[in-house]
Amino acid sequence: MNKFVIRQSLLLFLTAVIWGVAFVAQSVGMEYIEPFTFNAVRNLIGAAVLIPCIALLSGGKSKSGGKSTSGGKSKSGGALDGSGKAEGEAAASGAGFREKLKNGEYRTLLTGGVCCGVLLCVASNLQQFGIQYTTVGKAGFITAMYIVLVPVFGIFLKKKAGLKVWLAVGIAVAGLYLLCMTGGSLSLQKGDLLVLACAVVFSVHILTIDYFSPKVNGVAMSCIQFLVCGLLSAVGMLLFEEPQIAQILEAWLPILYAGVLSCGVAYTLQIVGQRGMNPTAASLILSLESAVSLLAGWLILGQKLTQRELFGCVLMFAAIILVQLPEKKAE
Repeated sequence: MNKFVIRQSLLLFLTAVIWGVAFVAQSVGMEYIEPFTFNAVRNLIGAAVLIPCIALLSGGKSKSGGKSTSGGKSKSGGALDGSGKAEGEAAASGAGFREKLKNGEYRTLLTGGVCCGVLLCVASNLQQFGIQYTTVGKAGFITAMYIVLVPVFGIFLKKKAGLKVWLAVGIAVAGLYLLCMTGGSLSLQKGDLLVLACAVVFSVHILTIDYFSPKVNGVAMSCIQFLVCGLLSAVGMLLFEEPQIAQILEAWLPILYAGVLSCGVAYTLQIVGQRGMNPTAASLILSLESAVSLLAGWLILGQKLTQRELFGCVLMFAAIILVQLPEKKAE
């Protein structure tokens, strides 16, 4: 393994760590403010952080936006968010970006940013509400189900799903059962159900990114989606919550972590780290986010899982890895 691959792998691993620990920030933030308020402030900060990144990452030679992988992360949430984990695979040069704007392609950029922002808003708020009623580790693993669901939903877009995908889905469902059906209950708990719904919306979010990312500047579209998500969350905040400046200031650390590190820094690291890397290898490294969320919940918040729940995590992680392994191509 050469130095370039090692460096890129470390950048992607750092991205996974930041996203995994972000679940802790989201959980701690709920001790001070409500979900819509948290996501409104977080995403607006994320959009502000990405503005200088557009100029920074758009310099140099043009790089066309390739196809996003099914295991790409949109986490901004990180959403991804991710939200966050597919958006970063396309970045155009500054000159190329300006030329596209002149040619009227800003309409595609705005359309993509708004569509992704609406989906990110729904997914991240489902996750934020759900994380109030479940542990950080469980939230991380259930959210990671989007990696398995993306190729399944891709069938509706005439993208084939082979035996490997269906096997991964079966393993993931078994893992989800062990992870969530605890205490003799045969139904998903409130928090688990909300986070699972979040994973479903994140799957649609990634497919939407898959459609728009080859056509536009990836960083600019992400900046727009964070802005849209923040504004829509602010509407929910004003309608259903009673935000207090004092409470927001008390939650400054988890908000800044989620906004600056999870949305801005981690997203930028993903873009840089995925350049020149095998997409499958990149996705596998980024999927470590779910394992990091489990460790972070245990080390920082003292949240422990039973042996049954841990085995469920192992099965879900196996499914995540299986669905991202490359298919053997016929000669």
